[in-house]
Amino acid sequence: MGKKMLKMGLIWLIWASNLWQLGTSIWLNLPPSGTKCVSEEIQTNVVVLSDYYVISDDHTSHEPTITVKVTSPYGNDLHSKENVTHGQFAFTTHEAGNYLACFSVVEHNAKGAEVSVNLDWRTGVAAKDWESVARKEHIEGVELELRKLEGAVEAIHENLLYLRNREAEMRIVSEKTNTRVAMFSIMSLAVCITVSSFQLLYLKRYFQKKKLI
Repeated sequence: MGKKMLKMGLIWLIWASNLWQLGTSIWLNLPPSGTKCVSEEIQTNVVVLSDYYVISDDHTSHEPTITVKVTSPYGNDLHSKENVTHGQFAFTTHEAGNYLACFSVVEHNAKGAEVSVNLDWRTGVAAKDWESVARKEHIEGVELELRKLEGAVEAIHENLLYLRNREAEMRIVSEKTNTRVAMFSIMSLAVCITVSSFQLLYLKRYFQKKKLI
């Protein structure tokens, strides 16, 4: 029973480690004109690695070319290429937020048809070069898989901390908003009561002058 549980545990560890290696592969169909973007919310100090390439359907020597631009949450350019068919970008995040990658077809290559682009987007553990780590530290097999799983667990922990901080920030903003709405409601009620009181006084004096009351 103990050996069976150990075997199942090792299988689960290897499966979980392989799952975290996958990253995200995206297939984009770019219109002849306009831009198509993808984004991901990433925290600080995370490695991002991505490969992209144009997929040609007609298999001719003249492949359509694209323009690629990657920006940070604050609008800083992290990668910019024009008139290319493939490329790669890598960076370490210094700002928390949505990182945006935009693709567009070069106008003179559009030919009125959509252009397909494959984007392999990897972050954190999935972007790490585990082969280099294995060669450097002389580890392999189960030990390497355990290291991968350790990295995955650390990434999950960091993401949970990031989400908890974001939740705290959103809660503070929500509480401030609720306080401002409550103050505005009280002020509006006070203004309504004041205006109504003046209206009653005015009507009372008016009727008294007309000797109606």
